[in-house]
Parts: sequence; structure tokens; C-alpha cells
Amino acid sequence: MSMEIMPRTIRGGAVRVPGSKSYTHRMLIAAALSDGACTLVNPLASQDTELTAGALRCFGIDIQGSDPLTVRGSGGRLDAPDKPVFLGNSGTSMRFVTALAALARGRTVITGTPRLQQRPVGDLLQGLTQLGATARSPAQNGCPPVEISGGPVQGGAVDLRCAVSSQFLSALLLIGPCLPKGLTINVQEGPVSRPYIDLTVDVMQRFGIDIARRGYAQFQVAGRQAYRCGRHVVEPDCSQAGYFWAAAAVTGTPVTVAGISRQSKQGDIRLLSLFEKMGCRSIESPQGLTLAGRAARAVTADMADIPDVVPTLAVVAAFARGDTVIRNVGHLKAKESDRLAVVAGALEKMGVRVRQTGDGLVVCGGKPCGAVIDPHDDHRIAMSFAIAGLVVPGVVIRNARCVEKSFPDFWKEFKKL
Repeated sequence: MSMEIMPRTIRGGAVRVPGSKSYTHRMLIAAALSDGACTLVNPLASQDTELTAGALRCFGIDIQGSDPLTVRGSGGRLDAPDKPVFLGNSGTSMRFVTALAALARGRTVITGTPRLQQRPVGDLLQGLTQLGATARSPAQNGCPPVEISGGPVQGGAVDLRCAVSSQFLSALLLIGPCLPKGLTINVQEGPVSRPYIDLTVDVMQRFGIDIARRGYAQFQVAGRQAYRCGRHVVEPDCSQAGYFWAAAAVTGTPVTVAGISRQSKQGDIRLLSLFEKMGCRSIESPQGLTLAGRAARAVTADMADIPDVVPTLAVVAAFARGDTVIRNVGHLKAKESDRLAVVAGALEKMGVRVRQTGDGLVVCGGKPCGAVIDPHDDHRIAMSFAIAGLVVPGVVIRNARCVEKSFPDFWKEFKKL
């Protein structure tokens, strides 16, 4: 399905975005390992989170309902699935479930789409091996499919490289409380995307887990702890909010995203600050966060910690004066698509001058023209370039349904603008 975006004067007003994808993934894992029934309120229902929930069911976890979602924890006792666990192109699901499999009795095979089979997981496999698990990539390329035999593992100390993904660290942290000897992680490289690690720690603490840390260099989790069952609310997703703030930034019409606070621990809340540097202003109220004003000038931004909103900023930068420089996001090459190459290619099709650097992009603002955009089955590319269509005629998004990976109702909310 292709979607042609028609330029229009948007009404602005308030929109709603679903629950945080990052929080939902992590709360599902914590709830599955808890000591009883957990209720998750406002969880994201999307392809990615359904893949995580489906994988947990393969390990024997009972999950019922939608909103609220009821997850009956196993206390960390799991049995390996009889069949391979298929995780589509969800990198978060793949990395979290790979670590989870180390707790299970038996051998677990995890696989996914051809693109998932190109996404790196080798550093995580090495970490699990240091803990005593048998963790390998049969193709010997550090990518899925992977085979994990835990036994389960006892725990101990791990030297972990996190230059490619913070999810390797988050995955090990989440299983740490269930290891008899606990877990000490010494970070050797990175980590990138640091706010996501803070988010993982936040979820663990909400579920009653004690964790000690020395910045981002070392993390210690005592063993034989129990994730406590209870009721947990998933806050709205700041990454998804960014598309609607971007709509305000390119049109100059105020847009409010309901239910979001500047106090959010989600790193992507920082996108608001970047839009403010470009000339917009934000207003916080009991109704949510509003962005007003047009993004008129370029910025230079280190986005190592907020890579998911790079496509959003790049599209807005195409309409601003000057050259916007995006740095330290080389790890975007290993996402659902090579996001640096795909964003650059799509902007060039729209007549925007853009240059790929070793670890980022330089976007030269100007007057974009219409184009048919192939998002390469990447939800964030499709949603970001839809924003351009609000002010530029002739923007068509191919495979528009790929947004269902993280935001099934995106087009419904988009039409409310």
C-alpha cells in the first residue's frame, strides 16, 4: 500500500501517541520474570511488541488481554521452546529474548527476517558465553539465527562491548536478578544510546530490583532477587511524539502531544530542545507538550544517545536555513534499514543536498520537492517523510503499512492534523 500525502494547512491541536515501545518491551520482560500477576496499563500494541509477547508465550508465560495487559510471571523459571522463535525484524525483541533464553532449560533457537539476520548480536553472545551459557551464531557471523543453551546460567562478571547497541547491556541487566550469583557488567566500549540504559534501570527499579552502577562503566545486580508483581503504567512514546512536533516545526502550526512531560526518562524528549534551537518554542501544560513556531535555522547535534529521531530531525532540517550537522550515529547503519543511507537517498530524491560522513549526515536546507519515497520497510523512515508531505506536493510513501511495526494508528492520528 502506498500513501500519497496531500499538502494542507493543518489544524494543529492535540494528538495522542501510543505507549512507549521501549518501556513496553522492558516491562514485558520484567513482568514475565516476576513473582506473580502483573498488570500493564497503556502498553504499545504493535508488530514489535507482539513479537516480544509471542516469544514469551513460547517460553510458557501466560499473557492475556490488550489494555490492560495481564502477564503472569514465572519467577525466572523457563523452559526452552520446542520450535524456533521467529522475531521478524525486531532487533529489541531479538536481543532481549536471546538473553532471556539463557535462563531456560534446554536449547533455544531464535531467528527472524533476512534483515534481522544481518543485525549484529555477537557482543551479546560473547557476554552470555562469559556467564557460562552456550551461545552461538551457527553462521559464525555474529548475527541471527542464534542458538542458546543456558541450563540455566549461574551468573558472574562480564566484560561487555556496547559500541554497536545499548540493547546488549539492557538485555543482560534484565536477566541479572534471576541469576543465582548475580551479575557484574564491566562496559568495555560505548555504550551508545545511553538513555535507553537509564530506562532499563528505571523499569527494573519500578519492579523492586536493587541495582548499583558506576555511571555507564559498571553495573552490579545482586542475584536471587524477585521482580515484584503489580500494576505498571506505560507512558506515551516520545519517539512517536516527535513526528507530530516535526509537523509543527515545518508548518508553523502549534501541535500538542497529550500525556507527555519534560520529566520523561525517554531520551527522545531531547528532540524538543533541538527544535527549540532551530527557532521553535515548547509549552508544557496539564494537557501535554506543545511545540509552536517554525524551525527556521540549522543546528549541529550529537545524536549518539537519540538515534531513533535522526530521520525526523533530518526531514525538518531539509526546510531550515543552513547546513544541519548530525554526528555520532554510525550505529544507525545496523537498524531496520541502513538509516543513514536510506535517509540520505530519500532526501536527495526530494532535491535536497545531503552528505554522508563517517558517522552521520550533513543536510543542506532548501526547498524540497515531491518524490516517491521507498522506506525500505522501515517504520521511522515512512513516518518521518510523511511530515514533508504536509508542505510539499507529490510526496508518496511506498509500503505505508510498515508503520505498524511501532505505531499501527499513525495514519489515523496523522489525518487529525
